[in-house]
Amino acid sequence: MVLGMHANFSNTTLRTCGSREIYEKICEAFRPVVKEHIAVYGEFNDQRLTGEHETASIDDFSYGISDRGASIRIPIITVEKGWKGWLEDRRPASNGDPYKIAGRIVKTVKSAKID
Repeated sequence: MVLGMHANFSNTTLRTCGSREIYEKICEAFRPVVKEHIAVYGEFNDQRLTGEHETASIDDFSYGISDRGASIRIPIITVEKGWKGWLEDRRPASNGDPYKIAGRIVKTVKSAKID
């Protein structure tokens, strides 16, 4: 059995922007690169990410506020603090290389080109 390892991440923009639109733009940057993320998110995710049991499907991408079944969860505390906080990618497996996972997340967040 492979367990999940959630990747919480933030940067200056996420901690200070105060904008739902910017959060959504960053989340949407993940949509076109789902396969690239899954490729570094550990082995056997095809067995774990079924869309059941509070997991997103490996073939889909979603995000939502306090949504434990989404690919990326926006913590409720982030919203309550005026859209200032972090995001949680719920797809990485516990056997994933955290450096590869972090590197892929950073690349995707940078691609969102937030002004």
